[in-house]
Amino acid sequence: MAGINTIFKAFTPKNKIFYGFFEEVADKVVIMAEVLQTLVNEDNVEKRALHVLEIERLERVCDDLSHTIFTELGRNFITPFDREDIHYLAISLDDVADNIYTSAKKINFYKINPHEDGIRKLTALIGACTQELKKAVYGLRDMKDLRTITDALLKINAYENEADDVFDLSIDQLFERENDVKMLIKRRELYQTMELATDKCEDAGDVIESIIIKYS
Repeated sequence: MAGINTIFKAFTPKNKIFYGFFEEVADKVVIMAEVLQTLVNEDNVEKRALHVLEIERLERVCDDLSHTIFTELGRNFITPFDREDIHYLAISLDDVADNIYTSAKKINFYKINPHEDGIRKLTALIGACTQELKKAVYGLRDMKDLRTITDALLKINAYENEADDVFDLSIDQLFERENDVKMLIKRRELYQTMELATDKCEDAGDVIESIIIKYS
């Protein structure tokens, strides 16, 4: 009888470790966005480089957490929600971190002056998206407050749409004002990467929406 109870206990609880991993990634992504905000408002080039290094460090932490999620996914028979959703959420959160890091790296490597309206607006929108994404991720643990999750997802979509508009306007102004072809290409790449960071937040939000539809 004791042996049966042991087996029963091993299989009945749903594994909660994934929530902690996702929450940690969400925390790190928010911090990365905050450091990016500091970077674009920094006048000193050397200090900007230090901010890039900090974002890189955080991005590596996110990579390690993603690898841990995939490893645990292979080890655990029981998961809190569909294995496919865990996989996609891990990838999409990691993509957010990757694009924030790539944005910071491009500013530094391409020697772009980030004190322009489009870059600052996109940076602010990335920060807003990551804050709402964190709320949605934390809401997954018990899914008792679906209103908070759905409100966060709606805000992410709104911010992503705003980022699209900022991107379009910035590219239009870039082609009008930038005479240096090399710098035009570099700045366009930066805008594309920053806008993609908001797209990836929306992708993560879509996965979360799929999860709450299945399990709420």
